Formats: sequence, C-alpha cells, structure tokens
Amino acid sequence: MFPIYIEGNENVSNNGWLNSIMETNEPLGYYQMHGPKIQRVPETLREIDSNKKCYNPLVVSIGPYHHGEPRLQAVEKLKPFIAKQYVLDSGIPVDNFYSKVVEVADNARNCYAEGSLQDIDNEKFKKMMFLDGCFILQFIRCDLNESKPNDSKLNEMKMNCHTNAYVVRDLFLLENQLPFIVLEKLMSLRFQGNVEMEKINKFIMSFQAPTNPPKRSMCGLNCQRPKQKNGDQCKQPSPPVHLLEMVWRQFIDPLTSETPDVSQSNWSSYRSAKELKTVGIHLRPSRTHRFTNVEFESNVLYAKLKLPRITIDDSTKSKLLNLVAYETCPDASYTESRVTSYVCFMDSLIDNPEDVKELRSKGILLNFLGSDQQVADLFNEITNDLVPNARAYSIVKNQIETHYNSRVKKWVAESLHTHFSSPWTVLAFIGAISAIVLSGFQTYYAVHPVKE
Repeated sequence: MFPIYIEGNENVSNNGWLNSIMETNEPLGYYQMHGPKIQRVPETLREIDSNKKCYNPLVVSIGPYHHGEPRLQAVEKLKPFIAKQYVLDSGIPVDNFYSKVVEVADNARNCYAEGSLQDIDNEKFKKMMFLDGCFILQFIRCDLNESKPNDSKLNEMKMNCHTNAYVVRDLFLLENQLPFIVLEKLMSLRFQGNVEMEKINKFIMSFQAPTNPPKRSMCGLNCQRPKQKNGDQCKQPSPPVHLLEMVWRQFIDPLTSETPDVSQSNWSSYRSAKELKTVGIHLRPSRTHRFTNVEFESNVLYAKLKLPRITIDDSTKSKLLNLVAYETCPDASYTESRVTSYVCFMDSLIDNPEDVKELRSKGILLNFLGSDQQVADLFNEITNDLVPNARAYSIVKNQIETHYNSRVKKWVAESLHTHFSSPWTVLAFIGAISAIVLSGFQTYYAVHPVKE
C-alpha cells in the first residue's frame, strides 16, 4: 500500500486517512449554536452583472457592511437629527434608549458575518446600532403618519420624495439589515404591547399588491393562521432576525412545508401564459399575495391556474433578488428556496410581452415599471443561474402537464377558442341556435296547426 502524504504529517497512510474521514463528526455551525446571521450576498449572485446594483444601498447604510461609504453620507448626516426626533417624541431620556441598545450590543455584534467588524470597535458599534435603530423606527413612524400630508412627512425627516423612496428600498436589502433585537429594545421603552410592531407590519404590507382582506380573525402579526376555537393561540413563529425576514414571512408561511414531492413528475417543459391559454388553461388571481398560494382547477371544459397578485415597480427587482439572496445564505436552509422557486415559476410563464399582457389583464400582475417588455426582461434577469426547489409546485405542474397532454381537453379548448373567442361569435352562435329553434316551432305548427 502506498502512503498518502499530508502536509504536516507525512506518515499518515491511506488507511489512517480514510478511517479519520469515517470518524469525523458533523461540524457544529454557527446557526446550530446561535441561530442565523445577517449574511452578505453570496458571490455566485453578485457575479451576475445585470443584478449587481440591486444588492447595494442607494442612499442609506444600515449596519456595518456599507457603513462609511462616501456616497451614503448625505443621509448618514441626518441620522442624529432623526434619532433626536424619535427620542423627543417619546418624552424619555436619551440615556435610557442608549442603555437598552448596550444591553444587546454583544448579541447584535455576533449577528454579523465573521470578520466583518474588524475595523469597528465595541463603542463605535453601539453608537451605530443606536443611530440606525432610531432611524428605522422614526422613518417608519413618519412614513405611516396618515394624519399629515406627504410634504409634511418629508419635511419632518428633512428628505425629498426621491430620497424617501430610496430609503424604503434600502431598508429591505440583505446587507443593510439591523438585528431585530435592537429594534425590540428600542420599541420596549415607547409602547406597550404590539403597537410599534403593528406599525412595522403595516409599513411592510403597504408595499405589496392589494389583496382581499382575510375573512377570519388572525392570531398574530406575523402569523396568518386563524385563531383556535378554544381561544388558544396557535404556535407562533420564532422572532424575525431582521426586517427582510419579516418581508419574507409576509410572502411565505414559515409554518408550512413545501408542496409534497411527486415521485413520477411529468413536467416536461415550460409553458408560457399565452400557450396555456390556447389549451384552455385560464389565469386567475389568488385570494392572497403569498407566493405559495398557487392552485390549479380543471374540468372537461375549463381549467384555472390561480396565481398570487404581485406589483412590479422600480423596487421589485431589488426586493426579489434580496429575498432570493436571503434564501441562498448557508444558515437559511429552512426557507426551502420558496421565493426562488416562485420567481423561476413566473419566469416559466413569461416568455415575451404578450405573456405579461395576459397576466396583467387578469389582475395578477400590476405593472408600474413601464412596458410589458421591461417586465419580461426583469424576470429573465432575476432568474439567471437560480436553482429552484425541485419539489416546488410539483402537484400544480403535473396537473398542468396532464391537462396540456389531454387530446379531448385540447380539442374542446381549440373549439371554444375558434368559435367563441369574442362576444360577437357567441352572439352569432346564440342567434343561430335561436333561429333553428324558431324554425322548428314554425315547422311543427305548420304540420300541426292549433285547433280553434
């Protein structure tokens, strides 16, 4: 047997080396010891040129990753003023707020990726957490102050409308997050119960597509499950790590598992929205905005693919890419790539502007971005090099494929499309049937006249 030489221990044989592999224990990662971190965007995503700018803040840095960048100094200089407003509005001494931040500073420091705080000492880190935390909470408070006109809100924060919109976008970047424990400590001094949490939740919800309100009473701000009959609360999700995770939870129910795996999948190729329509599969909006709420219904004459509503605007690409980046982080395996799977599924439905028009006409896609071509390009760019969960929407995909391959359903769909594609053809058909019926009556009464 030939020995294998390893640097520092040249006498280790093949047998010894192989035995050491078999005796290796599972490494205890950070997530197992402390929970998930606020990670940086994986390099595999940053390498895609068309998406690079979507991960960097435009006007404000939150946390250490982009702290001190020259281009972000305009809003950085506003943070002390905005923090002052947050403290003054509470009527509580500023020392009380800072002390609360200090209590969790060590835990907050451990929330960031290893090696990212080498140039930031403990004192500087505490000041950063205090200013950034107050800035976030005061910005949300001002943004949601419905009693004031927009100009008044902006004047209160010393921002113009463009800066305000960019701040909203920047607050939902993966590399621009603050540990939620810092926000919780600051909120604990000002309000009792869930008042401040309701504001954060409302702020997040205000940037989603409008949907029908739930008909059942919900048991918690981040839990979309109905209250139990016996009055007990259902099991709540764990506290969020940061704001971006709160956004993720609004789109995905973290208490539910992925669509069950289907062992014999017959999903052979992508089907665009326009192509599905030609075989009698009509698109309809779901009752909620949740990306997991995709359903398929079918009968002999008709089929419906229900999809969640989504608003497409200038911030959509950045928001979706950062949710994807969040799912790609090594300590986020529990997310099961659900947003990633959703954007890949939508990309499979969108080949060209005609597909976007079909989704838009059905109220599934609200386009505030520009042309339908721009929306099609957006989904094509987002999905570059993404790997969806193979189990995602597996049942729906199989149902679509089964319907698509049914000759009877294809024939019925083609017949309906050919002969009843417009109201005029429907009216013509009704007119023809009516004429035949009337002609039948006339013939009958001509042969069998009514006796006086």
